[in-house]
Amino acid sequence: MLGDHFYAKLSNSLGARGLRWTGKLNVPLYRLSGGRLMGKVGDGPVLLLTTTGRKSGEQRTAPVLYLEHGANFILIDTNGGNEKLPGWSHNLKAKPEATVEIGREKTEVTARIAEGAERDELWRACNEQYSGFDEYVEWLDRTPSVWVLEPVAGAPKAWRHSGEAEEDGDVGSTREHASAADDTSPLDII
Repeated sequence: MLGDHFYAKLSNSLGARGLRWTGKLNVPLYRLSGGRLMGKVGDGPVLLLTTTGRKSGEQRTAPVLYLEHGANFILIDTNGGNEKLPGWSHNLKAKPEATVEIGREKTEVTARIAEGAERDELWRACNEQYSGFDEYVEWLDRTPSVWVLEPVAGAPKAWRHSGEAEEDGDVGSTREHASAADDTSPLDII
């Protein structure tokens, strides 16, 4: 398997525009395969994030590397080490309600930016899963935001792995499920 350094260099070399176009290819493949294709970067899992366009008001979906942290999802807006913020980050700042899609399951979330000690802890945890984030920071003149996406009360949790058996009896971590797909491609988006 290719390492995080390879994926960090690749995603940065695509530039912000290249990442956006690659994401447009990633989304239908992810959905068609239920996340088996284009569902991870190295060992890091990818979710589909649907936000409301801050200018257009239209729904926009982007593949984003994430960390499952308790009941929440953690995203970092490095945009592959490109200076331009990803559109999803602008959209969440304007309207923090969004939808997260993992595999074929969707849940509604509310987003906020982590700060202080919480940000530091989440940054370290994200880098333990995918070390490319530290490389991206070296290439940026801005400080990336660490986003916390919190499920809306009553949101479905059938795809969550809290350690308790689910209806289908599967139990495991996000990393285990991403690794089980064993689909790593240079087209995966950070």
